[in-house]
Amino acid sequence: MNTFQEIAQLLGSTFSESHFSQPKPNNPIPYLKLEATHLGDVMRFLANDTSCYFDSLSAISVVDNGSEINTFDLFYNLYSYPFNHSFMLQVVLNRNSPTVSTVSHIWKTADWHEREAFDLFGIQFSGHPDLRRILLPADWDGHPLRKDYQQQNYYHGVKVAWEKPTEPLQS
Repeated sequence: MNTFQEIAQLLGSTFSESHFSQPKPNNPIPYLKLEATHLGDVMRFLANDTSCYFDSLSAISVVDNGSEINTFDLFYNLYSYPFNHSFMLQVVLNRNSPTVSTVSHIWKTADWHEREAFDLFGIQFSGHPDLRRILLPADWDGHPLRKDYQQQNYYHGVKVAWEKPTEPLQS
């Protein structure tokens, strides 16, 4: 079993159809949209089921849809080395309280991916063993990849905001 459609059908027959939205098989990278509350069960299944065995979480990518749509999209890229196939799941979170269960107990690499999403977007991963900033100092204000981020001008008295020159530089 290594096509997107076969894996999507397996998930649909194993879990309630209500867990998922319409698959997006015609995208350049096909994905299946999953309700966030079922993430842990579905991911555990994909990691352990012998017919698909996704032994690697390659990435967790985040898209900030802005305050008008008021959501974040999380994309989980999975890969199976034994079967040489990949699969992508999308989870949509509310921007006002972006929380989803950790999958770091399934794939150790999720520890770092989730910490990055927390650091840069402010997404909370419930059950994460060590959810703290990974790229920025612990006392940094805000999450810089959010569309509503307001960059601070100074950090501990050091100017950090870059201002575009108002006049061209002279040579």
